[in-house]
Amino acid sequence: MSLPASAEAPSVAISNRAMNAVAAHRRRYLRETLLAYLFLLPAGIIIFTFHLLPVFYAFYISLRRWILVKGGFIGLNNFVRVFKDPAFYQSLQVTVFYVLGTVPLTIILSVIIAYLLFQKIRGLSLFRTIYFLPYIVSSVAAGAVWTWIFNPRFGPVNMILNAIGIASQKWLLEPRGVFELIGRAFGIAVPAWAAGPSQALVAIMVFAIWQVMGFDIVVFLAGLGAIPNELYEAARIDGASGWQLFRRITIPMLSPTTFFVLIISIIGSFQAFNHIYVMTSSAGGSLGGPLGTTSTLTIYMFRQFWDNQNMGYGAALAFVLFAIILTLTILQNQILEKRVHYN
Repeated sequence: MSLPASAEAPSVAISNRAMNAVAAHRRRYLRETLLAYLFLLPAGIIIFTFHLLPVFYAFYISLRRWILVKGGFIGLNNFVRVFKDPAFYQSLQVTVFYVLGTVPLTIILSVIIAYLLFQKIRGLSLFRTIYFLPYIVSSVAAGAVWTWIFNPRFGPVNMILNAIGIASQKWLLEPRGVFELIGRAFGIAVPAWAAGPSQALVAIMVFAIWQVMGFDIVVFLAGLGAIPNELYEAARIDGASGWQLFRRITIPMLSPTTFFVLIISIIGSFQAFNHIYVMTSSAGGSLGGPLGTTSTLTIYMFRQFWDNQNMGYGAALAFVLFAIILTLTILQNQILEKRVHYN
C-alpha cells in the first residue's frame, strides 16, 4: 500500500536538503583544505629545496668517488672507509671530550645561576640581559676576541696567572692533555691514556660554556616560573631549609626542562664548528690543531670537503655523524624520559 503524495513530499524534501547540506559541507571542506595547502606551499617548497633535497643529494654524493669532480659509483665504500679511518676515531674522541666537558658543566652552572636570578633581587632584568648577551653575539666575532684572551704572549688570562705566581700557558697552542700538565706540575707521571683533553680544547670549552650558558639560563628561568609556588610555601611551613627546597622541589620539578636542555645541548655540541674554526685557525696554528687535538668530527668533515676536496668521503662522514646524534637522542629518550617528572 503506497503512501499518499502529500506524505511523500516532506520526506523527499528533507532528504534533498540533507544531501545538499552534505555536498555543501564537502565542498567547504575541500575548499578549506586546498586553501590550507596553498598557505603551506611556500614553506614546503623552502623546506624541500633547502633541507630535504640537500640531504638526498648528499647521500647520492656519499655513494660515489667524488674528489673535486664526480666520479664513478662505489656503493658503501666511503662508509666502510670511515670505520677503518684512525683519524675518524681520533676526531670522535675529541668530540666526546668536548661534549663531556661542556654539556654537564653548562647545565649545572645554568641551573644555579637561573635559581639565583629567580630570586627577588635588585637589577634582576639587568643581570638576565648580561647573561643572555653572549648567546646572541656572533660566535665568529666572540671567538676572535677569546683567541686574544688566550694569547700566550699578551693575553689577559696569562697576565692574571703571572700575577698570582703561575707560569704562562700556551692555551690554544698546547697539544698536551690537561691532566698530564697538572700531573707534571705536581711531579706525577700521568699515562698517555689518562692525559685528558688538550689544553687547547679546554680553552675552546671555556668559550663554549660562556656562550651557550645564557640560552640555558633563560630556558631554566622559564622552567622555574612553571613550578607552583604552593609547593614552596607548604615545604616552608613544614620547616624545609633553602637547600631542601632546591633539592626536593626545584630539581625534580625542573626535570622536563633539564631533559630538553640536555638533548639540544648534546646535539649542539656534536655540531659545534664556528668557534672551533675561528679559535684554532686564528691562534697561529692549523685548523683543528695543535696536532689534531681540537679536530672534532665537524672540523674533520670540513677538512675533507675543503682541504682534500673529497666530497664523497665528507658526505659519508656527515651521515655517520647524523647516525651518532640520532642514536644518542633515541637512547636519551628511552633511558632518561622515565626519570622526568611532569606532574
